[in-house]
Amino acid sequence: MTNAFSLYSSLKDRIARREARIATVGLGYVGLPLALTISEAGFPTTGLDLNGARVAAINAGERVISYFPEDRIRSAVAGGKFAATDDFAALAEVDVILICVPTPLSPAREPDLSYVIRAAEGIAERLRPGQLVVLESTVWPGATATVIRPILEARGLRAGEDFFLAFSPEREDPGNATFDTRSIPKVVGADDTRSRELIDQFYSQIVTRTVPVSSLATAEAVKLAENSFRTVNIALVNEMKVALEAMGVDVWEVVKAASTKPFGYMPFYPGPGIGGDCIPVSPVYLSWRAKDVGSALPIVDLARANNDGAPDMIAGRVAVELSKDARPITDARILILGVAYKKNVEDTRESPALAVLKRLEAMGAECDYHDPYFPVMPVTRDHPALAGRRSVALTEEAVAGYDAVLVATDHSDVDYALVARAARLVLDTRNVFAAFDTTGRPARLVKI
Repeated sequence: MTNAFSLYSSLKDRIARREARIATVGLGYVGLPLALTISEAGFPTTGLDLNGARVAAINAGERVISYFPEDRIRSAVAGGKFAATDDFAALAEVDVILICVPTPLSPAREPDLSYVIRAAEGIAERLRPGQLVVLESTVWPGATATVIRPILEARGLRAGEDFFLAFSPEREDPGNATFDTRSIPKVVGADDTRSRELIDQFYSQIVTRTVPVSSLATAEAVKLAENSFRTVNIALVNEMKVALEAMGVDVWEVVKAASTKPFGYMPFYPGPGIGGDCIPVSPVYLSWRAKDVGSALPIVDLARANNDGAPDMIAGRVAVELSKDARPITDARILILGVAYKKNVEDTRESPALAVLKRLEAMGAECDYHDPYFPVMPVTRDHPALAGRRSVALTEEAVAGYDAVLVATDHSDVDYALVARAARLVLDTRNVFAAFDTTGRPARLVKI
């Protein structure tokens, strides 16, 4: 019996008996739901994060992600199957290590693997024979094999023989009440049979369905394909919005009617741009890698440019609509409703709402914001200068004091009826007032 087979058999048996010890590196919007789901499936699970304050809050049972059930974290910690730590030394004791750290864009808008590399280096220092390492973070096809594998092998252990290496793209959708970590199918891939079988067996006990693919690079490409598809279609519907408006046609009504077709059409909705750490990022990684191998993705690149320009277009429309009231943008007071990148989450990464706010201020407007998820603006990677600003209270008196109210993020917990009563001008990028009857809508409502 070879050593590799013995290590494989031992880990496979521990996974089958749910005795394998699991660690997730990163406790954000991907790592924490994943760690909790694994622990709820019966595996002893450790969550590793270098943010000591977040680790302490999690171990205290605090609901650090707002859309979680009130007692989910508290119950997991109290049950003894889950704990958080900020000490990399804990990785030496586990059997399966899942890397769930950010892979943002650099200031030059290129792939930034620095968080993944640091995680891999921390793992490599403690890597022992028989462990399975799985990268979940978004990377370009080939990155696990050419960037992460050499780091893990630097001390002499070999992937597929001494330890096992796989890739499984995260598919978390923060705030989605229909699909959660367990119910979303999990793509799993590896470059050797044993690693592929181990990750498939592991996730088969965690999620309702696994989708094995033939290689690391294939699994890496799946995530980029999914989000590039969304990028192109979001750009398309925003482009259609502008053209149809010029024709006197409501794009929202068109999309609603078109979505009744049971085949060949999937509804996408216009908005102020794209945000989060997936849709703005994945197409960049794919396009960057395509150029690296001498190819190109002109349609994806054009869609990226279209989406990147959406906040400028929105800011320009705000100026145009204010001018119709003889109100110059340089002297306007504007209230932004919602600064998160999507509704009902406390996440501003790559938020188009913040991009619009910054553009309006660059044009000379005075901007405030209201967002129930951000009483105080945190330090953000892409807009650090906004840190410390405070959400204004949503009262009729306050709303009446602004020249315009811009709906940028359509959180559910906002009193839109109050806005409709008090606002002089409402600029709606999310079609939130479509549900209001005509008598309940703002005196002047513009969909942009």
